[in-house]
Amino acid sequence: MEAYAAQVDMMDQGIGRIVEKLRQVGVERNTLVMFLSDNGACAEEVASSWKGLHIPKTTRRGRSVEVGNNPSVMPAGEDTYQSYGLAWANASNTPFRLYKHRVHEGGIATPMIVRWPKVITKGGSLTHQVGHVIDIMPTCLQAAKLVYPRIHQGLTLLPSEGNSLIPIFRGQPRPQAVYYWEHEGNRAVRDGKWKLVSRHPGKWELYDLQADRTELKDLSGKFPVIVQDLAS
Repeated sequence: MEAYAAQVDMMDQGIGRIVEKLRQVGVERNTLVMFLSDNGACAEEVASSWKGLHIPKTTRRGRSVEVGNNPSVMPAGEDTYQSYGLAWANASNTPFRLYKHRVHEGGIATPMIVRWPKVITKGGSLTHQVGHVIDIMPTCLQAAKLVYPRIHQGLTLLPSEGNSLIPIFRGQPRPQAVYYWEHEGNRAVRDGKWKLVSRHPGKWELYDLQADRTELKDLSGKFPVIVQDLAS
């Protein structure tokens, strides 16, 4: 976790340098900055047998990379490939349930920070309106005053998914969409306050996220009609 915190600190300093440069060149107020984390914390314990294109065999200087969560090896050097494991993932995701790969809130809920001084006049405020990564593309298009083309170089394009987040930035309510997830059999659908979710290969669970954001009280037995509607 010490190494992890150092990575976050270095990233924070880097973002600060970018924002400072925007200020120096006079475009800070009308620059939209969106920052969000990836999916929930990863509870995987990296083993020495792990292989994959995402795991380098050597550093750029040709040193061998040691793969695996070896307690005797300090992580964070370029010659190590480790994860912070189940216990720290639990700490990172508290109070939400489960982790990356799953679609309970611990696997999909992610913090997002948006800065756009010309449009967001109440800095430091928090919104509970729901958004999704598919909303980022239409947000950028609206911010740039562009229309996503139906045809490009003779090819018919699939329409852009999602809806712009800019009404939320302006402090306005936004019509709530229905969102869907599926990853390795783990699946969920959210419609307003209701979330139907299943941890593969388990049964459906139903939660009222307005009253129970941490998904502790399964209401599937109490509201079978809602379960059937969302599942369909």
